Amino acid sequence: MYSLSFDTTASYCSVALYKENALQARFEKQMEFGHAESLLIEIQNILEKEKLQFTDLSLVNVCTGPGSFTGVRSSLAAARTFALACPKLQVCGVSAFEAYADSLEPSEQAEINAVLIETKREDYYVQYYDQNMEKLEPPSTAFEDNILEKLRGKKVSLAGDAVERFLNKPRGLSLHALKFFDHVPLENLARHGLKKYRQKKTDYPKPLYLKAPDVCIK
Repeated sequence: MYSLSFDTTASYCSVALYKENALQARFEKQMEFGHAESLLIEIQNILEKEKLQFTDLSLVNVCTGPGSFTGVRSSLAAARTFALACPKLQVCGVSAFEAYADSLEPSEQAEINAVLIETKREDYYVQYYDQNMEKLEPPSTAFEDNILEKLRGKKVSLAGDAVERFLNKPRGLSLHALKFFDHVPLENLARHGLKKYRQKKTDYPKPLYLKAPDVCIK
């Protein structure tokens, strides 16, 4: 089966085509703006290059956030449109927290595993997992003092695109494993989506917003 995975929630536009677990084609480009304009064009380019029709796809995996308000909406709008156009197509939403958490191998998992995602502000998007990678509480935004209060005195593993910023000064933490990223890893997004598909747990993708949109009245 063929699956398509894509993400426009942060500073990258990323698209990948998989046949089962094997990567067939990939597009990734760093951009601050223009995700919506690039996404559909690159999906079309990949399908044409692989000589596939959209009806050849069985599954679409889309990152649901958190991230840029416009970026999240761009991905979800595309995924939902595909589902309307192809009723047999399964569409699966995967959060950036799930994708980053999947990067921690069993030997790298600690007493507390924290996924830290960039907000481009002073705070962080954060999700905590236990040693069995079960969520300890709902995802939230938090400042570094709040995060340190949660992690001090425990064996800790960190993953996400904000780990480097969080560790830019000494923290006094007992660190077990670190996974640095500059954007959501599509291979993890695809793997997590395929797992949900096989378990028949795909659901209508909904945006994961942890902040109000940064807009103002002119």
